[in-house]
Amino acid sequence: MSKLSLVVSLITQDNDYQIEQASAAEEAAHRLGVDVHVVFADNDSIQQSQQILKFIQSGPVPSGIILESVSGTALPQVARAAAMAGIGWVALNRQAEYLHDLRRNYKAPVFALSADNEEVGRIQGRQLEKLLPTGGSVLYIQGPSDSLVGKTRTDGLLKTKPLSVQLKMIRGQWTEASAYKAVNAWLRLTTSQQAHIDAIVAQNDAMAMGARKAFQEVSDHDSRQRWVSLPYLGCDGVPRTGQAWVRNTSLAATVAIPPLAGQAVDMLVTAIRTGVIPPEVTQVAPQSFPTLDVLEKTQFTKVRAATTKL
Repeated sequence: MSKLSLVVSLITQDNDYQIEQASAAEEAAHRLGVDVHVVFADNDSIQQSQQILKFIQSGPVPSGIILESVSGTALPQVARAAAMAGIGWVALNRQAEYLHDLRRNYKAPVFALSADNEEVGRIQGRQLEKLLPTGGSVLYIQGPSDSLVGKTRTDGLLKTKPLSVQLKMIRGQWTEASAYKAVNAWLRLTTSQQAHIDAIVAQNDAMAMGARKAFQEVSDHDSRQRWVSLPYLGCDGVPRTGQAWVRNTSLAATVAIPPLAGQAVDMLVTAIRTGVIPPEVTQVAPQSFPTLDVLEKTQFTKVRAATTKL
């Protein structure tokens, strides 16, 4: 049997979790003795589609493709082209509607592997309950408007956050730079000058840090100090970035999500070698970092309990 080769298509290099995804895929491929080619789409769904189609149509044709899609649709036409060519297909963090049809009509392994993104949002809601026990207002930085991951995380947060916690929502593109730009634009609004914010929550760690960077550059000293003293929440929880930022108190908390690309390589290679196809969708459980019990005892919570709102 010839050596298996995989393509892993990721969203952007400007995101610590995506870089961790690439590393996890490469480590799994090396351990399993398969070749892997990682490509990044620069947050451009058309570019991502063209990159993958080039592999399918021009070669060298891979044994399987693992996709974390820029678009919410997860490239259904490209997925079909891959399945028709006998190429395995894994959608990361997407529960794509086309999977059932492809699994029924083609022999190539086709499945999805996803973090439980609703639980990610639910955990952030519970974190807010610990950090803001008397309620308050939160600046909430969502992902792109067409992102199913972002929508699902928002739904989860809305289900568990206290009714006394109100959200003011802005959008980023999963990167630090996009959140920095979005917060700066929000700060220029007249309404933001009167806004009373008690915490900053972002749908990933990179955007939380981009927001923090923007607030660190506020010109007025008192306002700047108030903004940077707030608790910042993110998610992804990469050990070298998100978890490290919690430890140095740049973030109050994150939600740790295992890098799925490594697990996807394991599952896809096993499916190709054994012919045993995984379930249509496999979900991976996220965890609060630190745990909710520990978070309740952090300096952020103690300060909130001891002081009135700024």
